Amino acid sequence: MKANISRMAAAVSVAVLQMNVAYAQQEAPAPAATPAADSLNMERIVVTGTSSASSKMKSSVSISTMDKDVILQAAPTSAAEVLRSIPGVRSESSGGEGNANMTVRGVPISAGGARYVQIQEDGLPVLQSGDFNFITPDAYVRIDGALSHLEVVRGGSASTLATNSPGGIINFISKTGTEQGGSIGLTSGLDYDSTRVDFDYGAPISDKTRFFVGGFYRNGEGIRNSGGTSEKGGQIRGNLTHEFDNGFVRLSFKHLDDQTPTTLPVPVSVSNQRISTIDGIDPRTATFYSPYWVPDVTLDKGNRRIASDVNDGLTVKSNTVGLEAQWRIGNGWTLSENFRKSHNSGRFIGVFPANNGTVGNYVFATGPAAGKPYNGRAFSAVVFNTSIDDAGSTMSDTRLAKSFTLADQSKLTATAGLYASRQQLGLTWNFNEYLMQASGDKPALLRTASSTPGLIGPAFGSCCSRALDMQYDYLSPYINLGLERGALNIDASVRHDRQDVTGVANIATAATRYDPATRQFVDYALSHNSFSVGGNYQLTSSLALFARVSDGVAFNADRILFGTPLDGSAPINLNTVEQVEGGVKWRSGGLSTFITAFRAKTKETNYEATTQKSTANSYDAKGLEVEAAYRLGALRVAAGLTLTDAEITATAPGGEAVIGNTPRRQARVVYQVAPTYTAGNAMFGVSVIGTGKSWADDAHTILMPAYHVVNGFLNYQVSAPLSVSLTFNNVFDKLGYTEVEGDGHAARAITGRSVKLGLKYTF
Repeated sequence: MKANISRMAAAVSVAVLQMNVAYAQQEAPAPAATPAADSLNMERIVVTGTSSASSKMKSSVSISTMDKDVILQAAPTSAAEVLRSIPGVRSESSGGEGNANMTVRGVPISAGGARYVQIQEDGLPVLQSGDFNFITPDAYVRIDGALSHLEVVRGGSASTLATNSPGGIINFISKTGTEQGGSIGLTSGLDYDSTRVDFDYGAPISDKTRFFVGGFYRNGEGIRNSGGTSEKGGQIRGNLTHEFDNGFVRLSFKHLDDQTPTTLPVPVSVSNQRISTIDGIDPRTATFYSPYWVPDVTLDKGNRRIASDVNDGLTVKSNTVGLEAQWRIGNGWTLSENFRKSHNSGRFIGVFPANNGTVGNYVFATGPAAGKPYNGRAFSAVVFNTSIDDAGSTMSDTRLAKSFTLADQSKLTATAGLYASRQQLGLTWNFNEYLMQASGDKPALLRTASSTPGLIGPAFGSCCSRALDMQYDYLSPYINLGLERGALNIDASVRHDRQDVTGVANIATAATRYDPATRQFVDYALSHNSFSVGGNYQLTSSLALFARVSDGVAFNADRILFGTPLDGSAPINLNTVEQVEGGVKWRSGGLSTFITAFRAKTKETNYEATTQKSTANSYDAKGLEVEAAYRLGALRVAAGLTLTDAEITATAPGGEAVIGNTPRRQARVVYQVAPTYTAGNAMFGVSVIGTGKSWADDAHTILMPAYHVVNGFLNYQVSAPLSVSLTFNNVFDKLGYTEVEGDGHAARAITGRSVKLGLKYTF
């Protein structure tokens, strides 16, 4: 155990997420409900995926809210890991603090990222596309004391109330200082080197004005051994709110400058469809970051040579300013605006094995044994070195709404909106290949008798020295009509999304120079009309039925570059999702349930960097999603279950052999169970998150075994202001694979056991 008692605020700050709910992103208490009769907070007002605030009980979409207790049970190590506790959401949170793959309800995982799910902060996208190469939205999201709560919509109206989000919306909602006070916390890893300090404070300035500020700073090696300081940096964000008699205005800011290790697949072997580890490499702990790396020398866009430290991992920087406002302008009309300007950049450096290695005679090129012979396994280590030159954006969502009372006292709400955004994407890829010792503990670089120390040369046949500067413009008008007539709520919405793309992409000649003569110019425009129609009927105060049909689109971004001509001279495909869902919401005594049957049909095109393969598939997924909670005195149990039957229904010529197969990484069963118990000043609990077996590839040649992870926590209130917490992640040190390369040479797995201690002082 390391004595870094200073690392205590990650667990504690995560445990501090508030249960306040926002209308127009304002924190406000949820309508009163007897806790024993509403374990899922069905009367809570939600704002995500709706044109106007509505309770979960009246809404005709599947929506989950996450309060501090649920997040504490999940013991998350990243924003993506929080989402594993949500039924219907598939979050492969094995990539570190970024680089996660996410999707919902059998919609394909694609090549990476979150193509069909939009990750938002306070109602606006973090990035406009969720599946940019080497830059995912979760990389720019941090869980800290500034977070109020989460709202997660699966399917439904997400198609029409946001762009590039047919699968769902994940909305991280910030605190706004509605309650005076704050906290400071300290978190320390007990079996790993990491220290983190969290803080938050909010208060009124006057009767009409309030502020909030919060953030964190950390330093250390991280859960996986890297031989150096792999975690370094933090975040500060805040807002200032002024209320008028007829509305409010809020200014906000965020500054993120954080460095974390990136977790990529490690060498494994496959025999008879079964995955086996390689001696010396534990997929739960290996990173291949090491003090024995040499500088990785690459090109920038100006053909200048630059050197990077491979151990820097994922570095992200973000500076954002935002404006939220709402005005009641008379005669029942309400005008609202949500605006954000972001400057995002960084660098992605990860070590990817090009093979699973061979045993031979080599020479140590670096490390304490440099120059001495090495007789053992070595593998080709490809350094994915991508400069995130510019991922900035400007986004605006403007809405005009009016409610009408009809002759029969029914309420009709009409909303018209215009969403506009500009997403920049400037990336410079450089992949160099090295010869590395097959060890998960501070590996050294190797060489043959005559090679340059460790360096083999450009990876994958010089394919991947690429430079691009793209601009993605979106303009999306939308209309929503909602009718509330007694126990019946009906809504219908349409959205017209238009994507205009311009830019330049280039591949370096023999990986040595970017030549203006080989540039590819991009200039095209696409559009799609989406719709969603749903209804909810409340049979009693404790029982409601709902149903919905939707159609939505996720536009391609940089994954289609360097292939089909993109100057408007050739057709460009869209990724579309058609969905039907229906279900029941019921509560009785201490039990609440939210059950949804769903079907999703997806058509997509794709490109994967690690295999350099393009695909064009259609998918059909149907299943059942269950969310439940039970309270009995001091005991609370939250549970979820997702059953999915998915298959590939069509593919591009030459790929017919996979038609009828279950898509890769799609388990039939995923479940969550999280009991907690409060006894006096102590609260303790566990969470079990499990997934059934699945196929690693569409051809069904590699099987990923079922696994489950047990997390635990113990909180104790020492005094009114002071609390202490102990959090366990992956208590039994389970090995669970989330991703395997198609040829079976490498796999990515969840992180092994970790324990952290937290102290928090509230004032």
